[in-house]
This record gives sequence, structure tokens and C-alpha cells, in this order.
Amino acid sequence: MDLHLSTDATGDRSATIYRGLLEAILDGRLAAGERVRPSRELARSLGVARGTVTTAYDRLTAEGFLVTRVGSGTFVSGDVVPHRPRQALVGEVRPREVWTTLPPPVLDAPVAELDLSVGGPDTSLFPLAVWRRLVSATLRPSLLAASAYDGEGDAGLRREIARYAGLSRSVVAGPADVLLTNGAQQGLDVVARAVLDPGDVVVVEDPGYTAATRLFASHGARVRGVRVDAEGLVVAELPPTARMVYVTPSHQFPTGAVMSLRRRIALLEWASRRNAVVVEDDYDSEFRFEDRPLAPLQSLDRDGRVVYVGSFSKTLMPSLRVGYLIAPQSLQDTLRQAKLLTDWQGDAVTQGALARFMAEGLLSAHVRRVSRIYAERRAALVSGLGRLPAGILELLPSAAGLHLCTYFVDPEVDDVAVARAASEAGVSLEPVSVRFLDAPPRPGLAMGFRRVTAEQVPEAMRRLASVLPR
Repeated sequence: MDLHLSTDATGDRSATIYRGLLEAILDGRLAAGERVRPSRELARSLGVARGTVTTAYDRLTAEGFLVTRVGSGTFVSGDVVPHRPRQALVGEVRPREVWTTLPPPVLDAPVAELDLSVGGPDTSLFPLAVWRRLVSATLRPSLLAASAYDGEGDAGLRREIARYAGLSRSVVAGPADVLLTNGAQQGLDVVARAVLDPGDVVVVEDPGYTAATRLFASHGARVRGVRVDAEGLVVAELPPTARMVYVTPSHQFPTGAVMSLRRRIALLEWASRRNAVVVEDDYDSEFRFEDRPLAPLQSLDRDGRVVYVGSFSKTLMPSLRVGYLIAPQSLQDTLRQAKLLTDWQGDAVTQGALARFMAEGLLSAHVRRVSRIYAERRAALVSGLGRLPAGILELLPSAAGLHLCTYFVDPEVDDVAVARAASEAGVSLEPVSVRFLDAPPRPGLAMGFRRVTAEQVPEAMRRLASVLPR
């Protein structure tokens, strides 16, 4: 195998090669019986004389670590037993203690035959041929010649996002107000860097988006969960010391609740009184199947309290890694600096292609097209849930998004076990109890319709019914 050895150190190069090989043998990187590189070949790759390598090999052979077989080469001795893994030592470099106290991550379960998991869109609906054309048009010599670090991102894409968010979501912003990020998650990270001090209290919805909880906690914040009901976050229960409130008002994750106008106004008034920041994650707002959308918090904000977070992970696909922030002017310079410290810029080719995609009206057309497909799948899932045995699952109201949420009527049900049994039966879905932070967990199941066809839903429901508690 190829083993990295360094000969940059001053002094005896043969001794350096000897130590590198000895360490690799003792820690198991070079296993017993493994052939080492011929001395001539290793010497050439290291840029040293062959005699320098043979001296190291001869010493290891004399000490019993290597054996030479005539006509075959040099091998690690079969008598060598690697040392046990090194134990933790006093003074060893360790991560910050916060990483040992974070809530456990909610990991994606293995995808089953019938995929009702919650997450990104159906990537098979992505307009790949059109995207190839736009990438090719963007990847041209003038782009390379003009390439430079630009933390704000492509000017054309910022212009198109401001226009699109204004038309589709009534967001009040111009191109200068838009900061491009590598997905919504980096957007949250940038806001945390710009606003939070260690020990600040951050409120998240409970149940809610676990990745945001972990992110804020990693910055040293004290994260508190506040209850969610049918009207969204219960503003009356916000702690008075909170510095930041993170909400998904358009389609609460995971319950699907829409924050009422009364609660939105109450939250903004609370933030103004407490000098707090509201981070509005417009999660899954593009796909709406019932009712008219309420105005986002950002458009209702009159005191510069709201940072609006969006992305294209659900409308197009997560792997594009394009998100954005729209923030009050008082935070914009600091957010740009925080973004530059995180990474200098995003993918200029992807951003340029997306700007063209939006300018040609293709994003709006794509959303309309896939919305019809998702609406059919959603209707099939609602119908299928209605045919399950009565008195087991309660379907929560939801007007938007790519998943539905249910609670078990019996609060003692182990939803994690049910989800595991469903997976074994060939159906992927998510237990809801793992999304709670401070509130007593309620068992339930979240089911997406992004990757399951309307025709597959009846079979998925039949299998789910077979593992539900009676």
C-alpha cells in the first residue's frame, strides 16, 4: 500500500524513514504479512538515495519487524502485534465540552422500499437537461477571468432572489439586502456568529428542528424549547431573557402548524420590547395546498427584528447548497463579515446558473409543475391515513410542505419502535418524539410524500397498519 512518509525533518533521513515505518507497523496501518514498497520505488517517491531506504529496511529487519523473501520482496513480520489504541492522556487536545452535551442528532434512517421519510424533494423531478444548459452557459472563460472572492455571492442571483421573494412571499428586500449562503443551515450558523454571545438564551420550537438546536448550542447558547400548538409557537411562554427566537411559522417542523397572525404580531411586539432577534426560517413554504399563505414575519416587521432565512433545497435539491439571508440593515455588515470568516464564497457556477434559471421564469414554472405532482401524492396519503384503523393516529392539520404529521392517541406508544418495525416492513418514516427538547415528548409519526407515488401509498398504508399498536 502507499504510506505517507515525511523526510522534511532535518538530520538523518534514514532514521526518519525508519521511525515512520515503525510507527505504521506498531499502530496497525501496516498489517502483519503486508508487503512494503520496494526500496528503489520508495526512494524515488521520497527523492532520496536508495541506500537511505535500504538502511532503514535493514534496521527494521534486524529488529524483527520486517522479513525478506527472496524473489518476492519485503514484508511486515507475522510476529508483530500492533499496540493497543493510545489511551486518553492528561493534557491531550480535547474538543470543547459543549460537544459532549449537545442533544443527539436525528440521523436519517435507511431508506426502505416505500419511502415516506421526511426531507428534501423528489430529485427525479429536477429539470436536469435545462440545468446542464444553464451551467454550460455560465461556465465560460469570462467567469474564470472575473473570478474573485465574493462573500455576498452572485449579484444577479441576489437580484433574482429579492424579486422572487417579494413576488411569491411578500418579503420586503432589495438585492443589497440578500446574503447568499451554502444552504439554510449555514445561514443559521452565520446569524449565530453575528448575534450570540456564549450563555445567551435561544428559544426554539418544541418539538422542532433538531439541527438548529444543535447548531445554536454549539455556539455556547443556552437553548430552550417553547411549546407549539395549533397556532404555532406559544409566545406567552417565551422566557424574558431570550436573545433569539428561531421559528418556522409558515409550516412548523415537524407538526405542520401555521403560526396565526395574532401570534405573529405578538412575537414581533415581544421581540421589540425585549430587544431580541427573530430568525424566520421559511421552511417548506413554496408548496401550499390549502388556504392562502399569511404574510411572513419579515414583511410585518417594523422594528428591524427579523432575519429571514430561505433556501432552494426543497424547490430544487439540497445538493445545490444555495440558501440566503435577508436581514435588517443594522445586521447586514456583520453578517457579511461572519459569512466571509465561515467561507469566502459559494459556488459561482451554481449561483450563476440559478440566477439564469430564475430570470427565465423557470423556477416558478418548476414549482407549479411539481406542486401538482406533490398535491396528488399528498391527497393519496391523507386518504390512506383516513383508512387506517380508527383511534390510533391523529392527523394534524397542515396546509403546506412535503410531509404530514400525526400523533398517537395513546401517549404511551413507543413511536421509535413503531418506526423501526415499519422500516422492517419496508416503509421509511420518522418518529416525532425524537424532535422534542424540553416539553414531555409526544409519540407520533411524520410521513413525507416526496419520494412515494400516489399509486404506492395504499401499499405503504397496508404495511404501516400491520405494525401499528392495537
